[in-house]
Amino acid sequence: MVNNSVHSRCPMALLPIRSPSLVNVLVRSGMPLTLLAGLLALAACTSPQPRPTARAPAEVRAQLIQMIPSKTPDRSAWAADIQSSFQLLDLPPSTENLCAALAVIAQESTYDADPVVPGLAKIAREEINRRAAQHHLPAVAVSVALKLKSPDGRSYAERLSRVRTEKQLSVLFEDLLSQVPLGRRLFADANPVRTGGPMQVSIDFAERYAQTRPYPFAEDGSIRHAVFTRRGGLYFGIAHLLDYPNSYERHLFRFADFNAGWYASRNAAFQNAVTVASGVKLALDGDLVLTSKLGATEAAVRSLGSDLGLSDRAIHRQLLESDRFEFEETDVYRAVFALAEQRHGSTLPRAVIPRIRLESPKITRKLTTEWFANRVQSRYQTCVNEAFARMKKR
Repeated sequence: MVNNSVHSRCPMALLPIRSPSLVNVLVRSGMPLTLLAGLLALAACTSPQPRPTARAPAEVRAQLIQMIPSKTPDRSAWAADIQSSFQLLDLPPSTENLCAALAVIAQESTYDADPVVPGLAKIAREEINRRAAQHHLPAVAVSVALKLKSPDGRSYAERLSRVRTEKQLSVLFEDLLSQVPLGRRLFADANPVRTGGPMQVSIDFAERYAQTRPYPFAEDGSIRHAVFTRRGGLYFGIAHLLDYPNSYERHLFRFADFNAGWYASRNAAFQNAVTVASGVKLALDGDLVLTSKLGATEAAVRSLGSDLGLSDRAIHRQLLESDRFEFEETDVYRAVFALAEQRHGSTLPRAVIPRIRLESPKITRKLTTEWFANRVQSRYQTCVNEAFARMKKR
């Protein structure tokens, strides 16, 4: 199976072999050639490996223009912004990685930087009414507040009745929060629009990501505003999809993580191993530890504490690492899989698509993370197949 991961690690070498003279000594010693070949392969990992030849930006843009649907408006501009995002994020623009990004774009927005959400005005008004009911505010008070004139001259009610995109709704809520006391009471100073742009990336993710890697286009305004632009939405969306180390062998699990959060597929596989080892049936949702109380997954792992040789405190501390790649190096991760595979009698998967029901006012059907990942995977596979078919014709 081909490893399409952006970040991968080479296995640790057993013996560094860098000099021909050492090779000759090993050959004369009578070492079996198969063992020598294995040592040489492992040793290659200890030496600096040459980076793949960088692709020229023009070459990447040309390939993208071929892969983006021909009916897409401003196809060359889409290609330029995607290529620029890969370059700024220092991600390899392989055919597989480009297709992964294109598959998510097609699934989330069909190449629309600010896609229309059917029935958004009704959804937004119902959300306002729901929050008002939570705060025991009478409907008449909400209606009066919405009749106030907003900064653009129209009433909030008029603007609300005409919103069609999340960008329009986000701007409306910003005005409502800054101008109307009732708005701040309803939304607790937090804009309820949480995703946006051509890849429907989480605004919370974008703001956290920008804290560690400053967004390069200050002229786009706030990070929230940047997400609703084509280049900002692509930049943060591609970062969310590809800019994190993992051990996945298929992009399918990146697609699941894009929907459920980084390492959700890895963590769901860990939950599966805990179930096998403990006999406790767990929801494979990728959430390993809760901050407010003892969760089911942590409780099940603690029940294995004596078998794992770990205290409750050590288990809790190491489960807190489950949002990082390094969780795979912890004692609890390794010991759980070792115990589970011993009891199961065979190797267990290190990645499983999380079993999560998608919840959002925008979703009117019963959808899951598995549905999302498989839909994007289908688009991705079509893109890859077509790209390599074109290469063969050259």
